[in-house]
Amino acid sequence: MKRLISIIGTTGIGKTRLAIDLAKRLDTEIISCDSRQFYRELKIGTAMPTEVELEEAKHYFVGNLSIDDYYSIGQYEQDALKKLNEIFAEKDIAIMVGGSGMYEKAVVEGMNDLPEADEDHQKKLNEILKNQGIEALQKLLQEMDPEYFATVDKDNPRRLLRAIDIIWQTGKTYTENLSLPKPKRDFETIRIGIDAPREIVYERINRRVDQMMEKGLLEEAKGLIADRDKVALQTVGYAELFRYFDGEWDLEFAVSEIKKNSRRYAKRQMTWNRKLENVNWVRFDNSLSEALSLPSIMP
Repeated sequence: MKRLISIIGTTGIGKTRLAIDLAKRLDTEIISCDSRQFYRELKIGTAMPTEVELEEAKHYFVGNLSIDDYYSIGQYEQDALKKLNEIFAEKDIAIMVGGSGMYEKAVVEGMNDLPEADEDHQKKLNEILKNQGIEALQKLLQEMDPEYFATVDKDNPRRLLRAIDIIWQTGKTYTENLSLPKPKRDFETIRIGIDAPREIVYERINRRVDQMMEKGLLEEAKGLIADRDKVALQTVGYAELFRYFDGEWDLEFAVSEIKKNSRRYAKRQMTWNRKLENVNWVRFDNSLSEALSLPSIMP
């Protein structure tokens, strides 16, 4: 059976490096399941793999979309499975890496047969987001599906928009929709999780944000001000800098908020990843050696 190695872990923990090193060792290719790195305009703020890294191993779904594009988890699932079939036609193993848990789970476990986005609903919800803020969407989802609201990334408007839209379309909670039977996969998945003490995770996040600022995150965000209302930009690293540009915060405070919100995101990733099944955990400071020692990787 063909095998998919899925590398999971918090933001900034070294997933990209491990994926590239494994791809080179196993002579295979990488598909990304980092939903923020799909957008070519968001290079610095999403820690997109560099040109050098992209040359080390073939990547798919990195910088393949524009922030003007609508792209759902369902579309990603179909595209990723098609690409995996192409890789598996030539190789016995493929690698997937990224921090977006829902996207990873869609490929590994399959999604329920949910309807595509309703255009009228999307317009209505985007108006709410623009005029009343993300808090209004959070309140709406919490009232309609408190169970899903307890686990969703509450600061990600795409997640909120999708869940509310599905509830409106189906008349069932998003939780009920997600509990429907899913299709079986014709490949085996080996999950590798990179583990580190929380203080190491937070230290790496703080350092990464400083590095992003040094690489030009401020200028990148400034060039995207005209697009600030697009859903892809309602995300950590950009939302905080827009408030600096508005004169609401000074730059030092905006950067500290990026760090804080990135740490909060990492905490949610930890919670999500600990609930996944069949994860082979490796240490952050010895991830390649420990991954290669797994019988399922190097039989």
